Amino acid sequence: MQVLLVEDSPVYRKLVSDCLLEWGFSLKIAENGSQGWDLLQHLDSPKLVLLDWVLPDFDGVELCRRIRQAGSSREYIYFILLTGKESKADMLKAMQAGADDYLIKPFDELELKARLLVGQRILKLQDELIAARESMRHAATHDSLTGLMNRAETLEFLKRELARARREHSEVGIILADVDSFKDVNDSCGHLFGDKALREISRRLRAKLRVYNGIGRYGGEEFLLILPGCSLANTLKRADELRQYVASKPIAFSGSEKVVTISMGIAVSNDSGNRDIETLLTQADLGLYQAKRKGRNRVECGEEAAGAGSSPR
Repeated sequence: MQVLLVEDSPVYRKLVSDCLLEWGFSLKIAENGSQGWDLLQHLDSPKLVLLDWVLPDFDGVELCRRIRQAGSSREYIYFILLTGKESKADMLKAMQAGADDYLIKPFDELELKARLLVGQRILKLQDELIAARESMRHAATHDSLTGLMNRAETLEFLKRELARARREHSEVGIILADVDSFKDVNDSCGHLFGDKALREISRRLRAKLRVYNGIGRYGGEEFLLILPGCSLANTLKRADELRQYVASKPIAFSGSEKVVTISMGIAVSNDSGNRDIETLLTQADLGLYQAKRKGRNRVECGEEAAGAGSSPR
C-alpha cells in the first residue's frame, strides 16, 4: 500500500521514509500542507496518510478538516496525525477535525508500524464493504440472466431521459423488441439454449448501442431500448440495423445452432415532450404487434399502427 507522508522536518522525513520502505510500503512525500492538499486531489492519491500537526503554511489539523469537508463522494482517507502535542484536549481537537489516529513524537517504530497496519486493515475492509454495496445495487437494478437493466431500472432511465428531453426540447426514440417464436426455440432446442439465446441477443444489441443509450430486459423475451436525441427516421434506421445484426449469424450452444430473429415496434417522443411513458410504450407495443402480424423479423412504427387496433399476440 502507498502512504503519503506530510512532514516538514528533514529528520523525521528520513526516519519515517526508511521505516516505511523497510516494511514494504511505497511512499509519496509532501513537505507542507499545500503540497499534501494538492496530492490528495488526485484520483490515485494514497488513502493512508501520515501527517505532521505543525507545518509551514496550514497545519495538519486544517488539512484533515479540509479533506473531510470535501464531500462524501471522495474515497475515504485514513489520517494518522504525528505531533509533539500531548494533552487530551489536543487529541480531541485532532479527532474532531477528522484524524483517525494520533501518535506522539518521539514515537516507537513498532508502534508506528502497528498504527499503519490498523489503518491498512480498515481501508481494506472499507473497500470490501463498497464492493459488496455495489454488488447489491447492481443485483437490485439488473437482470441476472442477461446483465441488462431490469424492467424497473429501464423505466427509470426512460423517465430521466424524457425529463431531459423536455428541458432541451429534443426527442427520445424507444424500441420495443421481442424474440420471434421464442416458445418454439425453447421447445426445439431446450431451455438452456433459450437462455443462451437471450444472453447472446442482449450482447448483440448492447454492442451496437452508443454509450448514452439505454437497454433493459422488459419482460421474458422482450427488450426495451432507449435512444436519446433520435428522430423518428433515425430510430427506424437504428432499429432495422439492430434487427439485421441479431439475425446475421446463428446462435450456437452445446452442439445446436439456430438463427434467432426479433421483431420491433418503435415510438418517438416529440420535441415538446408532451408524450408520457405510457403513451410511448403503448405506441411501441402497437408497432411490435404489427411487426408480428406482418410476418416477424421486421420493424414497424407505433404511430402508423395506432389506427389499426390491436389484439393479443
